[in-house]
Amino acid sequence: MWHPDSYLTKLYQDTTPRYRFQAESEGQWREWRDTLRGKFAAQLGQFPEISADLQPVLLEEVPCDGYVRQRVEMTTWSGLVMPAYVLIPSGASRQNEAHPAIIACHGHGYGGKAVVGLQADGRTPTEAPDYHNNFAIELVKRGFLVIVPELLGFGDRKTAADAAGNASNSCHTLSTTLLHMGHTMAGHRVYEVIRAIDYLQTRPDVDPARIGIMGISGGGLVAAFTAALDDRVQAAVVSGYVNTFQDSILAIHHCIDNYIPGIGRLAELPDLIALIAPRPLLIESGERDNIFPIHATVEAYGRIREVYRLLGVAEAVELDRFDGPHVIHGVRAYEWLIEKLG
Repeated sequence: MWHPDSYLTKLYQDTTPRYRFQAESEGQWREWRDTLRGKFAAQLGQFPEISADLQPVLLEEVPCDGYVRQRVEMTTWSGLVMPAYVLIPSGASRQNEAHPAIIACHGHGYGGKAVVGLQADGRTPTEAPDYHNNFAIELVKRGFLVIVPELLGFGDRKTAADAAGNASNSCHTLSTTLLHMGHTMAGHRVYEVIRAIDYLQTRPDVDPARIGIMGISGGGLVAAFTAALDDRVQAAVVSGYVNTFQDSILAIHHCIDNYIPGIGRLAELPDLIALIAPRPLLIESGERDNIFPIHATVEAYGRIREVYRLLGVAEAVELDRFDGPHVIHGVRAYEWLIEKLG
């Protein structure tokens, strides 16, 4: 038979990731981390050596129940402007407070509006939340200032042609162009969230020493990789993403925005996420998640925990394994973030 299945299996088995974690001391871990970080950033397509001027603009401000919702925009890459929602806890006692902040990274769908309780038109409240479970609202009600970047290719950031054709997203259009030019969608989205951190640090109502990140699915990728590369992220919640490349990205149909050329020669997914150590990490995974299977999440968690154990902080990484599908759970995550950043 001419099916290539066995060839693909052998190709994966014969490709040994160069930077799989094998350190036996803190010194070896530090060398592994620093080297892999640099190689990983390069594999994502490299980031600009000189950051563009953010040029932030406040577009609107809407009072809501217990918080204020702002819409802002900022320059990320030169020539590329990103809108974002900012949710700010309201109340007289909080007006001059420097809040802990969370970057909330949405997954596939109609963009950041799905995370802040709005329908796709940006004005009408949702009657029932989707798999994001309005987690940005849950966070702001617990005292966090929350920024929700509109990830490239979703919502208001589709290409003009895809928006006119009512396409669900522009992931394919943008990813193929970026790949052709030596970039990746993952790299562009991660860098834009890094710029969102730059923006947060300009706000007097944010405590720059207490910044966390939370994301699900494609937003889990962005949250995990941003935290892996940027030490300003002090705690990370990654929902519906932690797994192995072998059991998820390479075994189940996924959007093209997940793929990074040559990453299999560099590291497996648990190694990349382990770059977050020793900072706190909480992993959410549903028993019935059909695109990031639970058995591989458990395997990945075990491998990530090896790094935390070597550094003497095994308790800093947790797995919230719940009875549910591909969805934000939050039962442990919200209180956990309060513990780590509140």
